[in-house]
Amino acid sequence: MHIEEKLRELGIALPPAPEAPPGFQFAFEWVRVRGNRAYVSGHSAQQPDGSLAGPFGKVPSEVSVDSACDAARATALSMLGSLQRELGDLDRIEAWLSVSGMVNADSGFPQTTVVINGFSDLILCIFGPVVGAHARSAVGLAALPMNNAVVISAEVEISPAS
Repeated sequence: MHIEEKLRELGIALPPAPEAPPGFQFAFEWVRVRGNRAYVSGHSAQQPDGSLAGPFGKVPSEVSVDSACDAARATALSMLGSLQRELGDLDRIEAWLSVSGMVNADSGFPQTTVVINGFSDLILCIFGPVVGAHARSAVGLAALPMNNAVVISAEVEISPAS
């Protein structure tokens, strides 16, 4: 099954390119392709118009674990949108290699892996275990850009453009 068909079947629409908040500028590439690899910059959840969706703040004191998991899932959609724009076809993804999940966490918060599972579970659902399985880190940090609760980056192996 083609990935775009799978997304339609799941009722998933990918967001447009991320919109920078007022007074902020994105001075980097969302996806950088070199050879058979695509390096994906840190993404966060987006609204359907491309603006940042949040939630914003520390997990779990300001953002619940469930809301942070939902944000990680939405972050997967943001990342897939960027990959689709850069690659032209999500079926070019041959393997998810590595995922780095960062949680804006209260000191001592031990459930960062639970939060980033929202991302990993959706990638596995969409791509299946052969392509979607990946190595992963899930760390808690004292702060994240724009106070996002979750930011995730990745590396994927891709096939040549046809």
